[in-house]
Amino acid sequence: MKVMIRKNVAGRLVAYVAKKDLEEPIVFCEKESLWGGTITLANGWRLKLPEMASDTRLPITVEALRLGES
Repeated sequence: MKVMIRKNVAGRLVAYVAKKDLEEPIVFCEKESLWGGTITLANGWRLKLPEMASDTRLPITVEALRLGES
């Protein structure tokens, strides 16, 4: 699914999924650089992000994979 990742006015990372009209703060990043690991949104969704350079500029839209619920 297409996910836009940006920083909000408070400087926190936020993910927006247009098809679901869902915008949620990112509450956990598996990797410090964000890319290539999983993230967890405030609503509990876990998303696998693609590998990208650690200095990739935001905002950016990427193809992410929603992981099953645990």
